[in-house]
Amino acid sequence: MPIDTFRTATSDDADAIADLVNRAYRPSAGTAGWTHESGLVTGDRTDAAQVRLTLAQANGRILLGLQQTRLCACVNVVADGGGCYIGMLAVDPAIQGGGLGKRMLAHAEQFARQHFQASYCHMTVLSARPELLAYYLRRGYRQTGEYLPFPHDANAGTPLCELQIEVLRKPLTD
Repeated sequence: MPIDTFRTATSDDADAIADLVNRAYRPSAGTAGWTHESGLVTGDRTDAAQVRLTLAQANGRILLGLQQTRLCACVNVVADGGGCYIGMLAVDPAIQGGGLGKRMLAHAEQFARQHFQASYCHMTVLSARPELLAYYLRRGYRQTGEYLPFPHDANAGTPLCELQIEVLRKPLTD
């Protein structure tokens, strides 16, 4: 079933967003889905308090994808100079593989152009996730050659090994 409604999140959505993101990024062992990083990082990816802080930022929005009234996907879009940072893209693991992530990402890029006049989007991906990197490369993102250390102080979990984050960038054209 496709996404039938997009909307901007409010603080009332914080618990549901945190739940979705944690199920997508760090599900329990044996959970279906190809996007999770449970073998690389332990602990929650976020919590409702962090989501509320993100929602309070004037330069960003969390966008929601709904199937009827059910939250099935989300993404964070943050204005950053002439571009936008795209982060926290998550799709309910039970329905991954049906194009919802691709649709949510395209919506985020369109939102970045329309609401923030962004000329490009950038994001970070764990370099130890080649399948996820390949997914974004197929969507037009390119490797920049820039790598960052895992953000140990961001309350985003504990890495099980040494991890780097790779920066990707995509120009936005009409």
